[in-house]
Amino acid sequence: MDFPTLKSIIEGLLFLAGDEGLTAKQIAEVVEHRPELVTDALEEMKEDFVREKRGIQVVQIAGSYQLATLPDHAPYFERLAYSPSRSSLSQAALETLAIVAYRQPITRVEIEEIRGVKSERAIQTLVNKDLIEETGRAEAIGRPILYGTTKSFLDYFGLPNIQALPEPAIFEDTDNLEEETQLLFEKLDGKQLTFDDVP
Repeated sequence: MDFPTLKSIIEGLLFLAGDEGLTAKQIAEVVEHRPELVTDALEEMKEDFVREKRGIQVVQIAGSYQLATLPDHAPYFERLAYSPSRSSLSQAALETLAIVAYRQPITRVEIEEIRGVKSERAIQTLVNKDLIEETGRAEAIGRPILYGTTKSFLDYFGLPNIQALPEPAIFEDTDNLEEETQLLFEKLDGKQLTFDDVP
C-alpha cells in the first residue's frame, strides 16, 4: 500500500471512530503497518489539512487521534445547530427516542445493545432538542448515566404522562426496529416527525 492510500484509509478510520478516536497502535493493527509509519502518516495528514485549508483537522487528545472541526468556524456550527431546517430527526435518533420512551430509565450501553450500533450522537441530538434528559446514574460499574424522556417530549406528542404511550410489542423483535419505530410515531396522533415545535 502506498503512502497516500495509507493516509486516505487512516482518515476514514478516524471518521468512523468519531469522538473516541484511535491510537497509533490501534490504527497500525488495522492497516497492518508499523506504528511508527502510522504516526508519520498522521503527522503528514495534520500538515496536509493545514496547507490545503481543510475544514477539519487531526488532533491528538489523551494519546488518541481524532478528526475535529476548526475553532475559527464555531460561529457557523452554532448557526447550523439552531437552524430551523435542522429540526427533523434522523432514523437513528427516532429509534433511540423510541427505545428511551419505552425502556426508561436506560443507559447508553443498553440503548446500543438494542440498536446494535453506537448511539452517542443520536443521544446527544435528542438531549440538545430537549426530548430526553439525564435522570440519574445506574447502580453499575462506572455509574453510567440514565436517560429518560422530558416534559417537552410529552408536550409535543400531547401525552398526559409516559403511561399514555401506545402499547406495541416494540422490543420483542429488534430485527424490525426501524419498521416498529415508524409505526410507533405514526400512532402518536399522526404528527409529522419534524419537531419544529420543540425548542
